[in-house]
Amino acid sequence: MSSVAPTVLRALLELALVLVVFELYRAGRLLARGESAAAYEHALQVHHLERALHLPSEAWVQSLVPWESVLHAANVYYFSVHFPTMIAFLVWGYLFRPRAEYRWARNLVIALTSIALVVHIVFPLAPPRMFPQWGFVDTMAAYGPNAYSGASGAMANQFAAMPSLHIGWAALIAYVIHRTGPRWLAWIATGHMLLTVLVVVVTANHYWIDGLVALLLLAGVVLVMRHPGPGRNAPAERDAVLHLPHGDS
Repeated sequence: MSSVAPTVLRALLELALVLVVFELYRAGRLLARGESAAAYEHALQVHHLERALHLPSEAWVQSLVPWESVLHAANVYYFSVHFPTMIAFLVWGYLFRPRAEYRWARNLVIALTSIALVVHIVFPLAPPRMFPQWGFVDTMAAYGPNAYSGASGAMANQFAAMPSLHIGWAALIAYVIHRTGPRWLAWIATGHMLLTVLVVVVTANHYWIDGLVALLLLAGVVLVMRHPGPGRNAPAERDAVLHLPHGDS
């Protein structure tokens, strides 16, 4: 019984830490809600940059998906998978990976999310769906479900397109699991990342540049926060925390 209490306490502290970070991120995003003029100006800059780089038009990619049922499903995926997947990833890491690996992955999430929040505040950006003149369709408004309508929409910051944390989190999860987890799960995580890229584009919620910036930020965070062990084949990685007690932080 004496060994159970510290384990439960550590789990509760981890849960509290993650919830605080997520809540600070959600609250912090609201700081740029009123920056509509800057957000539209930044959208023009991003649009011109993408044309200068000859990136494929997101509106063209969106036009390749003419089926309303598919666009509705993409909206559902965008709206409902993002946070639950991250929570499941952190729970998996806490329960089934060595303590040092879990802390590394958790700190990557905190660092990437914090940097993204700063960028959201200093560089508000209107998403593509706000520009029908460029050929975009607001699929959430057209086909539902709409995350930006009603009471929830009134509390949302619709100008937090840069960077795409949908892509950043999905790429982080795929990287960590490829680095430390089972191969079957790594391929599932990779599929989630690729599907997320497609979803954020066809729903007109993000530009290509939003995703590229998220990947660059993730690469920088990974370079600074080195992995604590040699990788997938290390013997210690096969020990789940369900069988070995955590060491002290």
